[in-house]
Amino acid sequence: TFSSRRWLTKDEINTRKDLNANGLGFHLPGMFDRIIDIDECLLQSDLSNKIRNSVKKFATEKGFNFYDTRNHTGFLRNLIIRNSFATGEYMVILIVGEKNNPATSQILDFIKQNFEQVKSLYYIENLKSNDNYADLEAIHYSGKTVIEEKIGDFWFQIGPKSFFQTNPIQAGNLYAKALEFAELKGTENILDLYTGTGTIALFISQKAQKVVGIETIAEAVEDARKNAKLNNIKNAEFITGQVEDILTDNFIKKYGKPEVVFMDPPRAGVHKNAITTLLKAEPQKIVYISCNPSTQARDIAMLSAKYKVEKIQPVDMFPHTFHVENIALLEYKLRIEN
Repeated sequence: TFSSRRWLTKDEINTRKDLNANGLGFHLPGMFDRIIDIDECLLQSDLSNKIRNSVKKFATEKGFNFYDTRNHTGFLRNLIIRNSFATGEYMVILIVGEKNNPATSQILDFIKQNFEQVKSLYYIENLKSNDNYADLEAIHYSGKTVIEEKIGDFWFQIGPKSFFQTNPIQAGNLYAKALEFAELKGTENILDLYTGTGTIALFISQKAQKVVGIETIAEAVEDARKNAKLNNIKNAEFITGQVEDILTDNFIKKYGKPEVVFMDPPRAGVHKNAITTLLKAEPQKIVYISCNPSTQARDIAMLSAKYKVEKIQPVDMFPHTFHVENIALLEYKLRIEN
């Protein structure tokens, strides 16, 4: 995040000098309007650090305005850098707070000319008061429209607004364990909720008769369909919409009762309406992957009327942080009793 209000250290403040308050880095916990300026992030690649620092230097030298979060004014808002472990390709997305500013092209041209590894360039014009860009158009500037990453034996195309695991090597282990929990026989009708770009759906498709994925972001669904074609997978179908709106009794009638449900929701967890439909549909197994064990526990409690937790496996997707992914296998109680 760009900010005209970077966090100043006590030593800087005590110098009483006229300091440049512009910063490009990460939000200070608990302070929406303060950014800690970052020179080197040890969790990112050297090239990612170099791109960020070079863009900041170029923007500063050109006198471009950094965004003021309190007053909602300024030009430069966010810089997103995505990279592929499998191909070495980078995608850069510049988010600006002004429309039709010629400086946007200047920065993108600077990146294009100085970093040959950046194969895809986009920009987004965000005039809203928040940083959420899911509902905004990502405008393709140059290069490829996607970059490609590999998980297990499958290739995935990643667009500018596609959700994708930031640790693809460990994601392969995560999905393999989830697939192991499901113990698929190849005849099951599978439902994949919050499918994103179809990573889980495609990963399990060769062990199932049919997979139907539901995802909110339309661009991610398009990527999922392209990924299915890319991997020559023909038994996966993807639907756009809010899970709680799409997953209804009529949906179950149309697509058939799922024997197994996979779901990997955002941190807020699964909507109660979706849980109500799942309780009615009574799939034999639910494989619930969560990045927030607290909301996962809440949802499991709501499902406990008909389901019992049989297995749990945490997976450390984000080393050096307190975050963890957790896989829970829920089995239908009547199935266990029989």
